[in-house]
Amino acid sequence: MDIATIDRTDQPTLDALYRIAATVEATESPDLPPLCRRRFEAPLWHPMPGIDTRWSVARLDGVPVGWVRVNLHLLDNTENASIELAVDPAYRRRGVGRALFAHARRLLREAGCKRVVGSTVTPLPDGSGGATPDGRDGPVGATPGGPGGTTPDEPGASASGGPGGESSVGAVGVTPVGEFPGAAFAAALGARPALVDVRRRLDVTALDRDRLAALRAGARSAAAGYRTVRWHGHPQSEHLADLAYLEGRLLADAPLGDLEWEPERMDAERIQGMERALDARGVRRYSVAAVHGESGRLVAWSVLSLAANTTRHAWQQITIVDPAHRGHRLGLLCKAENLEHTLAYEPELSVVDTYNAAANTHMIAINEQLGFRPVAGSTEWQSTI
Repeated sequence: MDIATIDRTDQPTLDALYRIAATVEATESPDLPPLCRRRFEAPLWHPMPGIDTRWSVARLDGVPVGWVRVNLHLLDNTENASIELAVDPAYRRRGVGRALFAHARRLLREAGCKRVVGSTVTPLPDGSGGATPDGRDGPVGATPGGPGGTTPDEPGASASGGPGGESSVGAVGVTPVGEFPGAAFAAALGARPALVDVRRRLDVTALDRDRLAALRAGARSAAAGYRTVRWHGHPQSEHLADLAYLEGRLLADAPLGDLEWEPERMDAERIQGMERALDARGVRRYSVAAVHGESGRLVAWSVLSLAANTTRHAWQQITIVDPAHRGHRLGLLCKAENLEHTLAYEPELSVVDTYNAAANTHMIAINEQLGFRPVAGSTEWQSTI
């Protein structure tokens, strides 16, 4: 077996790796839309600020049979890395996954990393309701289930691609068949389960618009002294500093379980770099935020995003409220208004997914008020390297 760094100009190899990733995704999470090609290749061409992605391909007799990519963090959490790994189902049980992980571990040790985090699809935790998928507050790849409820490389998906920043393309595991062998694979590699997440889904086609309007009205009445602002795509420059503060709070406020991950240091320049990377991926973003009337500061924020290859599926990304302004139902207000805001631009939208840490009872309660229901489990695994 040969394992080598991917040449981003080698289109036949990239085609093969995309086919592997798309097959894994379709089997692992058959209810999600097809894997977006632009998003899949984005780390090669349009990396997120502060991320150094190392991507390697495994070949048997010259044929690509699997790949692994690790994200090194250059601005914060510099001793941590995140990982994705996928093996062609036709070449499973031949040691490809173990060889790729061993290769990644050597790279990470050389880079001075001490820990690596990846995720696998797992059963829904007891008591969460719903049913396992049968055919991330982040599409394949926070993120960005960030840990505890975000999805990939979007606002709130861990800007630097940290834990949960990808809902994974077979990350640290293999496609679940019957049982969930990804978890067994991660455990066999010495990883330990550090955080349990639940993916919840909102069926927009069955949305009770009158109830949504009532929820929004009730939240607005509790938010006296605040006004909402909305935007599509880039935020106005006057809001960048406040958005950076909120984004930086995400990993401080969200339940992290046993993950050893520190809050990220955000500023306006980093937010702008993330926005440029998302533009290059073709990600469409819709935001509603709450502004405190007395101070003029933006103190709550919620984002919905759609990948370049879909008009029917969205991810609920970050929803966060400044701790000093909690208790005014700003989270519910921003989410409810943003759903209507997004539908005005995306009339074909029929499904919204989101990840939450199973322990994040407050955000789960808001999501369930809006109509989100559990559909799948996910576990984030942490390994000392």
